[in-house]
Amino acid sequence: MKKPWFRPRRYGYGSGFPVSWEGWAVLAIYMGALFGIRFLVRGSPLMILAVIPLTGLLLWICRARTEGGWRWRWGEDN
Repeated sequence: MKKPWFRPRRYGYGSGFPVSWEGWAVLAIYMGALFGIRFLVRGSPLMILAVIPLTGLLLWICRARTEGGWRWRWGEDN
């Protein structure tokens, strides 16, 4: 298995916090891109067209690099 970049959520479905520098880098790049998009297309409907694929890419990376994958968790260590 590939080295995990994100820890799974303890409760619910999805990824938790990053657990490696690669995860933190992905999150920082995403946040930087969001701020950059906001200033480039301020107040324009094009902002949504730029944010949706960027968020989809983040979710795809998170799902691929979460330890144990994405599934519903009830809080136990499983």
